[in-house]
Amino acid sequence: MTLHSGPVQEERDDGRRPAGDGDGYVPSRRRIERERFHRTRTRRATAVAALSTLVTAVVLYFVITGSPGWQRTRETFFSAEYARQALPKVLEGLLLNLRLLVVCGAAVLLIGMLLAVARTLRGPVFFPLRALATAYTDFFRGLPLIICLLMVVFGVPALRLQGVTTDPVVLGGSALVLTYSAYVAEVFRAGIESVHPSQRAAARSLGLSSGQALRFVVLPQAVRRVVPALLNDLVSLQKDTGLVSIAGAVDAVYAAQIIAGKDFNYTPYVVAGLVFVALTIPMTRFTDWVTARMDRRRAQGGTV
Repeated sequence: MTLHSGPVQEERDDGRRPAGDGDGYVPSRRRIERERFHRTRTRRATAVAALSTLVTAVVLYFVITGSPGWQRTRETFFSAEYARQALPKVLEGLLLNLRLLVVCGAAVLLIGMLLAVARTLRGPVFFPLRALATAYTDFFRGLPLIICLLMVVFGVPALRLQGVTTDPVVLGGSALVLTYSAYVAEVFRAGIESVHPSQRAAARSLGLSSGQALRFVVLPQAVRRVVPALLNDLVSLQKDTGLVSIAGAVDAVYAAQIIAGKDFNYTPYVVAGLVFVALTIPMTRFTDWVTARMDRRRAQGGTV
């Protein structure tokens, strides 16, 4: 018979051994082997991904550069000289796009929220308001943005209304707000309707009015649930601010068009496109991070 001077150090199901008196955590052999296996598999997957990416890039490079019209395409779309000329002007025009994004984004969120609340109001007395909000949403969601811009930019000045601006920046921004408010309203409405009716009933049982229940109970939950979708709409709005160039506003796109029109070289368009991509990627990654964070909280049973 073998005698033990202390408690038996049995291995747990998770591969760990319990720490002894005064001892720290000591991983078991099985856990060490499992972690080594995971590290090896991760390194192998990373190497395979890097190799496949490199092979794909090399194949695309030779296919594109080996095409018959590559030399002419490179001179027309990828000229370093025209890129240097266009970049300062494009960045100067980009400030207009950023201002439009901030102002129009705030207006879109506000109007979209009001439209969503109007569509979820209960009672027959609110039917006209619900009908108007529904008609607005259906119309501007179905109307192409480019047509909305043309109608507002060229139609409003044609009315010759006193006190109404003819500034292409204001008119173009108004068209963006009209269109995107309809999309954002549906996002907010989906969030409001996703809140369980018991939340509203519980708020009413505590003495809150219908408006207070909507403001303090329903809307906070609804907004948290649709944050990723709202961020995606803002990313789309950031790109579509370039469409105000059709009204004559000198933004990044129109600045590139001015330079490209001198010698019919389209490198400035490529520069403007890359600038927009450089702005969009951080916003997209932030949206992905927010979405993943909310998914983790939902999986752990936290507040969504």
